[in-house]
Amino acid sequence: MAAWTQMKFQDPASYIMMKLIGLSDYALAIVVVVVLFCGGSILSLYRNGFLFTYLYEAQLIETIWTIVPGLILASLAVPSVNLLYYMDELMSPSVTIKAIAHQWYWSYEYSDKFKVGFDSYLKPLMGMKTGEFRLLEVDNRIVVPLKVSTRFLVTSTDVIHAWAMPSLGLKVDAVPGRLNQLGLEVFRTGVYYGQCSEICGANHSFMPVGLECIPFKMWTKWLWLNCL
Repeated sequence: MAAWTQMKFQDPASYIMMKLIGLSDYALAIVVVVVLFCGGSILSLYRNGFLFTYLYEAQLIETIWTIVPGLILASLAVPSVNLLYYMDELMSPSVTIKAIAHQWYWSYEYSDKFKVGFDSYLKPLMGMKTGEFRLLEVDNRIVVPLKVSTRFLVTSTDVIHAWAMPSLGLKVDAVPGRLNQLGLEVFRTGVYYGQCSEICGANHSFMPVGLECIPFKMWTKWLWLNCL
């Protein structure tokens, strides 16, 4: 959950988000080094009154400033591609949840062993309790088990939406007539919030996503009590 004046990412609750933050820190470190080096070089040349005559055709320098940026880009590309493959990898998920987008609410279906389905609407301001968050609370949250591989199948019935959960590092488009999937394994219990991240109409700002992670035994009990 983001806090007021927060400048960094939300606290990660999934392995995907941990890797995304690690990649971001690594890229930021490279950017800082490049900016300091280039800025210092430009500043020193600007303040220097001398001119090196043979600099106009320095083959060695041109070779260096061609190869070094290529190596920097490669050092950024390799971990990025590895992370992309990691995010797409889905090995034998134990739970499958289908998320269906509508204007302007979400529907969820559990269909592995028990049939559970419900709609999730924005909770009205008058019905909120102390400690709940405006424009983020829903009347029915998705419930997922702790440290269990979960697969989400995301689609839409009308226009293009996007199911997003920042603290879990998830974002996937909900496209009519198409199923997109993503994998998830939450390692910390709690309640997590997201929103539709694709402009989908007049009430785009009012279709939040609420997810609750609980231990596996509690989750099976919840599933049994809510099965159709």
